[in-house]
Amino acid sequence: MIKKPSRSKIRVKKHKKIRNKIQGTSERPRLAVFRSDKHMYAQVIDDLTGHTLVAASTIEKAIGEGLDKTNNVAAAALVGETIGKRAVEKGITEVIFDRGGYIYQGKVKALADSAREAGLKF
Repeated sequence: MIKKPSRSKIRVKKHKKIRNKIQGTSERPRLAVFRSDKHMYAQVIDDLTGHTLVAASTIEKAIGEGLDKTNNVAAAALVGETIGKRAVEKGITEVIFDRGGYIYQGKVKALADSAREAGLKF
């Protein structure tokens, strides 16, 4: 019988490949995306110091209140807009996009597009 590897293990393997190629600096931090079954998370991370500079997720009351669902494209777009605004307020305009091993479509694409519209460049 052929055993099919789990999707989460495949995603983690892809993410490790991506992380070997990219690294966030203080001049150009990394915008990391994580997607669970219920929520969407985004962080702007300086990998050299190991600090999260800005974060946004659908768990936050300010973001999650106005949404009927926290795991759809609209929620991802709102998280992207929020992270973009917060990053620009802190003086961060350029980032490296880390899609976290996810395919660049749907929720991940919506988050990236709305972050770009909010002022981030990547």
